[in-house]
Amino acid sequence: MEREKLTYNELLSEANELRFKLEEANDTIEAIRTGQVDALIVHGEGGHQLYTLKTADQTYRMFIEKMNEGAVTINHDGLILYSNSRFAEMVNMPLQKVIGLSFDSFIREESRQRFNATIESAWDRECKEEIELISRNREPVCCLLSCNTLELDEGLALSLILTDLTIQKDTEKQLKVRNGQLAMAQSATEKLNDELEDTVRDRTVDLLISREHFKLLANNIPQMTWTHLPDGTVNFYNQRWRDYTGLTLEEERYNKQQIIHPEDYPLTMEKYTASLKSGGVFEVENRYLRADGTYRWHLNRAIPLRDETGKILFWVGTATDIEEQKQQMEKKDEFIGIASHELKTPLTSLKGYLQLISHKKNDLPDGVQQYIDKAIISLNKLQRLVNDLLDVSKIQAGRLEYGLQPVNLTELVIEWTENARHIYPSYNFECKVADGLLINGNDERLEQVLMNLISNAVKYSPTNNHVVITAEKHNNDARVAVTDHGIGLSPAQKERIFERFYRVEDKKFMSSGLGMGLYISKEIIDNHRGEIGVYSEFGKGSTFYFDLPLAG
Repeated sequence: MEREKLTYNELLSEANELRFKLEEANDTIEAIRTGQVDALIVHGEGGHQLYTLKTADQTYRMFIEKMNEGAVTINHDGLILYSNSRFAEMVNMPLQKVIGLSFDSFIREESRQRFNATIESAWDRECKEEIELISRNREPVCCLLSCNTLELDEGLALSLILTDLTIQKDTEKQLKVRNGQLAMAQSATEKLNDELEDTVRDRTVDLLISREHFKLLANNIPQMTWTHLPDGTVNFYNQRWRDYTGLTLEEERYNKQQIIHPEDYPLTMEKYTASLKSGGVFEVENRYLRADGTYRWHLNRAIPLRDETGKILFWVGTATDIEEQKQQMEKKDEFIGIASHELKTPLTSLKGYLQLISHKKNDLPDGVQQYIDKAIISLNKLQRLVNDLLDVSKIQAGRLEYGLQPVNLTELVIEWTENARHIYPSYNFECKVADGLLINGNDERLEQVLMNLISNAVKYSPTNNHVVITAEKHNNDARVAVTDHGIGLSPAQKERIFERFYRVEDKKFMSSGLGMGLYISKEIIDNHRGEIGVYSEFGKGSTFYFDLPLAG
């Protein structure tokens, strides 16, 4: 037993001694690696031997350890005598396991031939080569290998510096892909540019042809024609315009006010400016000065030409000579005025005689009174038409009278509604009025307007006899409105409803009249500094209204 225990103690002591030597060796290796010692004395069979680097110092070793490149020293057999931490990271192995291994064990098979050739040359001169390392997890690492000889005390060795090119290679790959994409894009751009040039060439030819066609057309139509840009700058006049005015394009730009009649210039420019701002159709009647010094009436109309986005490219305008039509209209107005005036006196006399006869009912044969009543009704209609014709003549001559005075519009609307109930007993008139609507106006002319609106409501509502009359405050105005549930108006009809002699034609509901009532009503309201308008939907009725300024 004593012998076994002694052997155990000896083994334990020997193990402790070996552990101590191992720790001492590890400390020595760490000191050498980190540059804490410059030399190492080893006891061998031939006695003590000194191992050191001729040019080594602590600063150099610290630099090698901290550098971003991998640093390795190998002998003639290719064994790794030294490695910094960066190389160990590159091959994904602990540092202590790297030292002592053969360096070519970290070289990929694809790079081995180039590596061997580089190492063979490196013993004689400095060499560089791109190689691929292979790490422990079999991932390739592309590196730039730089080789230099290094003289050690024990003999010549090779110093290998390995620069990781992974990021650079990835960048080169991405750059190559981008260059390929750029080349494709450039090729596509060149192709598109060629196509665009062809298109532009074709469009230019088309544009030249279109321009010549336009000039040919514009110079051979009876109207004067022009085009202008969105800012109002005129850039083209046709030959008829130049012949009429005797001016060139440049001369006209600076003489616009001189060729438009002074009385027409303010309204023309007002509508022209409004159309430029709104993009709506420009339309106005005015007089242009001819080269011989005379003025002639023209109907001007311009519409904008837009692109696919709705942006205005330019305007195309025409001026149509309506001098003869104006003269004929004046003759017609003169005839209507004379005829209406001449008709008024006999109609008044005729109405008086019929009324005298009507008073002697007892002396009349049976049935005669009925004919007299019908004659009086027809006479009243004829008298209203004559009065309308006279009013139109006065409007054209600027002689329609408007004696303005304070008016209680609330009371008048109630009174006029009662009159309508007597005139149209078969219709139901609903009256809604606000109190205290005071204005300055002519009560007879305003009654004429309201009765015109009521007459139209009755005329165009043959199947629905309910009419609503309202008077209320609207902003700073008093608004009077007449609403029916009749045939209504189309958008085109609404645009023309206040024109002179315009009538709404409907085959199912043909009505009498000359189409002057609303025209006269508009003139009356305009001269009261008010506004007249309509809201209507075809087949669902209409609301005609007029606004008058409230008295201050």
